[in-house]
Formats: sequence, C-alpha cells, structure tokens
Amino acid sequence: MEDCLVAIIILNWNGYSYTRNCLHSLKRATSKDFKIILVDNASSDGSLNQLKEEFEEVIYLQNEENLGFTGGNNVGIQYALDRGFEYIMLLNNDTEVKEDFMEPLTNALNTNDSLGAVQPLMYYLHDKTTVWNAGGKYCSWTGGSKSIKQFKNVSVPYATDWITGCCVLVRTSVVRQVGPLNQHYFAYFEDVDWSLRIQKAGFDLAVIPHSIIYHEAGASLKSKSKGKEGRISPKVHYLATRNQLFQLRKHVNLPKSIIAWAYQLGKFTLFAVYFLVRNRKKKLAATYSGLVDGLTLKLTQPHEK
Repeated sequence: MEDCLVAIIILNWNGYSYTRNCLHSLKRATSKDFKIILVDNASSDGSLNQLKEEFEEVIYLQNEENLGFTGGNNVGIQYALDRGFEYIMLLNNDTEVKEDFMEPLTNALNTNDSLGAVQPLMYYLHDKTTVWNAGGKYCSWTGGSKSIKQFKNVSVPYATDWITGCCVLVRTSVVRQVGPLNQHYFAYFEDVDWSLRIQKAGFDLAVIPHSIIYHEAGASLKSKSKGKEGRISPKVHYLATRNQLFQLRKHVNLPKSIIAWAYQLGKFTLFAVYFLVRNRKKKLAATYSGLVDGLTLKLTQPHEK
C-alpha cells in the first residue's frame, strides 16, 4: 500500500515543453500527497531523457510503441492499481494546475461515498479567464456528447454527465469494479465511455469548481501548418467517427437507438459531402473507414465479457 493518496498519471508523446511545464506546476501544488507516474508513449524526440534529468522524483514507465491515450494511460493505471493508491488521476500533459487544485477534489471524494469520480473546473491556458470545460452533457437520444463551456457561478460541487480525460480523479475501487479505459478506443470518446460505465455501476460524477486547472486544448490535435487536408489529421476523423459508433453500439438501446443512429449517420454523411466538395480525399477515406470499422470491430474488453 502506497503512503501517498493519489497516483497522477501523465502521458507524454513527443511533448517535452508541455510535459515540463505541467510537472513544474505540480511541483508548486500545496498538496504533496501524490506521486507522479509519467508514461512515455514511445517518444522519438528525446523528451523522455530530458524529463528524467530534470525531474528525478517522477516515476517513469516507457512503452515500446505508441499505445494511444487509452493504452498509454492504462499502463499507468495498472501500475497504480498494483501499488494500492486510493485514488487515480489522469492529467493531460498540456495542462498546468493551480497550486491548491488537489485538495477540493480529494475532499469531495472523501466526504461523499456516492461520487465515483470528479473533475476540476478547466480554463484555457492562453486565456485564464475563459472556461474550456465545466463538465459534460450527454444525450442518449442522439448518442452525442459535448463539453459545457459556460460556467454557472456556483461554489458547490455539481453533477455532470461525463468527465473529460483531460483531468479526472477517480476512486481506485471504482476502477477495479468497472475496469480501466477501453483499449479499443485508442483516443477520443474513451472518457465518455468510462464516465457512462462508472454511472452504470451506480456512482455519481461531479465538477468541483474550487479546483482549477488550465488547458492548452488541442496541443496534439492540430498541425502547426495548414495543408490540403486542413490542420486536423485524417486519423482524428477516423477515430472520432469509429469511436462515436462504438459508443452507440455499447450505450444506446431501443427505442433511442433508432433516432441516435439516424442522427449520427446523417451527420457523418454531411461530413463526407463537405470533404468531397473540398477535395479532401484522405479525410473522406478516413471517415468511410471509421464508419466501416465502427460497425464491425470488436469493442469489448476482456474483463467485460
């Protein structure tokens, strides 16, 4: 059993400057009741060695290949489970935390047994007065999920339909019950899936507004230069399309599924028409592949059989 309460898992993939700034912000945290587990997803930019030289107190785990957001974080989650931490936090490397961000999160879980996971209030890193995420809304009639961008000026925790993987603090006992992130997602929608599974297990989710972090938002999503296919990689469209269908297959049942499937397939058809008109052939092909794989590929983890 670890003496520290929280295992903070940070995933690094060729992101030295972001990860470095995140780790420095954690050094300034007023709570010291945590250990940082940095999982490197087969970086090729030398960032892992640089970070090891600067942050000797961090626990480093190195993957031989890029396992995506789900696989990379699951390596850290398993490490934390094996060592008996009470809570597990997933924290994006392109975030910086406010000094007192941890205490409100752990206090919320310590004082409310019905809560399975909580999140802080998240602002943009480049504009610390504008909310990036204040929780999430999920509509079972469309299978759609979106982030809440408007923060109601409240001082008490409030319920949320889902929690973004950018920063989530979850009970280790809940992870043992519902399992880690679904490895098949690789990236995108895995946090919605995890949140829905936690709720189906009987636990609530909440935003803790007294806990604040700042997020770069989209650091790994967009390329720095705009090409013929735009800034967003076709792979992103593939994963978003495929994983949206994964989510429909797993979490939406009749009669809602009739409307949800019609809505989502109609949405992807419009995307395809747009890509066709803009002559973005790679994104068109990626969307088609996402539709095919979303309908046919396995999406159940071994522990869920």
